[in-house]
Amino acid sequence: MPVINFNYHDLCSLIGEEVPKKTLIERIPMIGSDMHDTDGEEDDMSVEFFPDRPDLYNVEGLARGLRAFLDIEPGMYEYDVEETDIDVFVDESVKDVRPIFRCAAVFDVEIDDTLLKSIMEAQEKLHITIGRKRSKLAIGVHDLDKVTPPFTYKAVKPKDIRFVPLTKDEEWDLEEILEKHEKGVGYRHLLDGYDRYPIITDANGEVLSFPPIINGALTTVTTETRNLFIDVTGYDVKAVKGALDILCTAMAERGGSIATVIMHDGDEEYLSPDLSSNSWQYSASKCAKFLGLPLTPEDQVMSLRRMGMDALAEGDTVHVEVPCTRLDIMHESDIFEDVATGYGYENFGKAEKNLSQTTGGLMPITALSDSLRDVMVGMGFTEVTTLTLSNEREEYEISGLPELKPVTVMNPITEDHTCLRSYLTPSLMRIFRRNKHRDLPQRIFEVGDVIVDAKRRRHLCAMVMHSKTSFTEIKSYTEAVLREMGIEYTIAASEYPTFIPGRGAEIVVNGKTVGFFGEMAPKVITDFEITHPIIMFEMDISEFADSRSGSIM
Repeated sequence: MPVINFNYHDLCSLIGEEVPKKTLIERIPMIGSDMHDTDGEEDDMSVEFFPDRPDLYNVEGLARGLRAFLDIEPGMYEYDVEETDIDVFVDESVKDVRPIFRCAAVFDVEIDDTLLKSIMEAQEKLHITIGRKRSKLAIGVHDLDKVTPPFTYKAVKPKDIRFVPLTKDEEWDLEEILEKHEKGVGYRHLLDGYDRYPIITDANGEVLSFPPIINGALTTVTTETRNLFIDVTGYDVKAVKGALDILCTAMAERGGSIATVIMHDGDEEYLSPDLSSNSWQYSASKCAKFLGLPLTPEDQVMSLRRMGMDALAEGDTVHVEVPCTRLDIMHESDIFEDVATGYGYENFGKAEKNLSQTTGGLMPITALSDSLRDVMVGMGFTEVTTLTLSNEREEYEISGLPELKPVTVMNPITEDHTCLRSYLTPSLMRIFRRNKHRDLPQRIFEVGDVIVDAKRRRHLCAMVMHSKTSFTEIKSYTEAVLREMGIEYTIAASEYPTFIPGRGAEIVVNGKTVGFFGEMAPKVITDFEITHPIIMFEMDISEFADSRSGSIM
């Protein structure tokens, strides 16, 4: 979870009054955080926030939240936004590379070392969390006075543009940046497969940024900077806009003036940033029942105002205005959670007596799985648990099992884990391969999930390895399991190359094949690098769990 570090006196100056450190240590965790060790004699403090509150990933956002939570200034804080004539153009060429782009300007910011560090930390935490390490969004903060509007966001060929990247003193083209710059090496995978790369330039062709890799050295923000230009690029409109709003409002908490720019995106023209709130309404009685608290609509309004929202009660309906920085509010239940937080979890007390009571229980498939484990252990088998990840070669090619359309891994780390398994058989064969030097006989089984037609199914697979295996032995084990489940079945010959010809069978229930068993073919055994005979069965038990006849007596 993101950790923010800040100075006690800096936080109090942002809040607008000196709050005792003891109060902060007691109250900050009640918003949804973990207070790290804080020395009472030191000014430095450290807080680890839950991932759902990116608006608190900087000390400026924390100060805003505490002003409301501590009843110093409850309700939604509104920021003044002025308009500018700064134009920003989004070229069509970038739509296939990194399509979403939002910008803002912030004027008259007094930047000192504390704010500079706060900007950098907030930027990096947003990159890692909602930005998914820059794959979902990337942020650039620039010295506006070093460049000339209008700005253009476009895609160019790697060799077409050269500029001095941040922390360097020589010009490189985009390809050289990806090969030489530490940020280029770290994030170049985000541009794999593209023949053009995104770039932001000013009216004179000066480069502000090469997103999502690195900013230009020209627009480096220093303590001399007074006017900022902020850009956010990515793939998700809500995340990109939210990150921009969080940074803009943080600068405003430091005395900066937020200003809009005019975005020209194809046929669309709009102002950015848009800090308007989001409107919600809900039933107060439903919220009270959900929380198990006798809260009146007026109580809920007060609680929401402590969470930095505006609220108004009209009968049983509560109207809520949610700040644009609250990216975590996605459902009605999120509003209810804020009511609980604003009310105070320490005030919950005992549960109401009129709450409805429910009784939990195992899902049918879980109950059946547990019962089958008892059956298999009773027959002398040892349970194993294997990875759901497998590979197409062992799943189909060397196992001889019917090839299904697997769910594949987009960027597999190893050739052994390229897809989700469709059968348990290859997984258990890998167990035997690693234990072929152990004493015989070996009897193992697994009750586990497989993926068939992109849906999860529960299978049971059992294997026996010793020198005198036979079809009769595995048939007796298979029928014992089916008998314990109370399943009516028939057996048909199997043509799978998995088995020795004439020594493989399919399990048929209601005209549908639900499993197979038999003596494994020597080629399958040797392809798995095993040297002893093996017998096995595997069956899909998912369908049995939904029927009464599937319960074990």
